[in-house]
Amino acid sequence: MTASPRRAWSRPGTLIAAAATGIIGLGLCATPASAHTPRWSADCSKVEVHLNAYNGDVKNTVTITADGKDLLPATEFGKSFEQTIDIPAHTAEVKLHLSVKAGDGERYSFEDDKTSPVCQGSGDTTPTPTPTPTETKTTESPKPSETPSESADTAPSAAPSTPSTDESPAGDLAETGASSSTPLLAGGAAVALLAGGGLLFANRKRRAAARH
Repeated sequence: MTASPRRAWSRPGTLIAAAATGIIGLGLCATPASAHTPRWSADCSKVEVHLNAYNGDVKNTVTITADGKDLLPATEFGKSFEQTIDIPAHTAEVKLHLSVKAGDGERYSFEDDKTSPVCQGSGDTTPTPTPTPTETKTTESPKPSETPSESADTAPSAAPSTPSTDESPAGDLAETGASSSTPLLAGGAAVALLAGGGLLFANRKRRAAARH
């Protein structure tokens, strides 16, 4: 009579124990999947990688490429990996790729892409300054003076040139000074004066004789 109740209680206990064992087993199986934690970030000059809670009993590898070239060659790590890597200066966006190979199963591996922008203000990316147009100065023509210039008032007016009456025919120079006929004219004048004086003297003598 007493065996039946014990058997009745033993069956639910067996079922509970089996269920607990199954739950623990599932938890143990799920723990590695949730433990692998890959995190990384990138800016214009560097990449930061943080790989945590990996299986340290197997060989894990991490690789980073920049535009297809190795930025971080394949590197082995254990439970965790943390590193900051400089990106070479660039004038265009760089495509980055992170590859994590987990040694305890392909399902724990990780692949991801990011883009490194161009750093503003770097020597290679400084925009060429736009030349500023030079200001063209217009030269103003001087305004005419309201009062006539003194030079215009004081400057003598040019008299029209009149042809000289002493000009000789073309090819001959104008006569200057005494000519060859000047002595003859002077002699004639002296003779005329002497003759006039003689006539005057003779006339006076006649008048005197007539009075006596």
